[in-house]
Amino acid sequence: MTGQNFRVQDLTPEDVARGIEQGRYLLLDVREPNEVAVEAYPDAVVLPLSTFDPADIPDLQGKDLVFACRSGNRSAKISIAVQAAGLPYDKHLAGGIIAWKAAGLPTRTGG
Repeated sequence: MTGQNFRVQDLTPEDVARGIEQGRYLLLDVREPNEVAVEAYPDAVVLPLSTFDPADIPDLQGKDLVFACRSGNRSAKISIAVQAAGLPYDKHLAGGIIAWKAAGLPTRTGG
């Protein structure tokens, strides 16, 4: 959309983990099923970018939505795309699962 300024709020892995633990954030992983099968965020909802439909975003139950991916690139892009579609979701995990693991936070295998 021309003339609109969308913003993407970068959150650190520590901020996201704390927000999930405190019940403030819902983490939405936009990586593809083959990526999630190898290694996944322990508490994320998975909606792959290739088939992403904003209508599939689950009920947030008062939580803020945080997008996540492998490196932070796709999560930032989807945040801008959903804002362009009129939704207020501007948060993403900066650095993705790479930064998450570098911060020593847990992952799980098997999707």
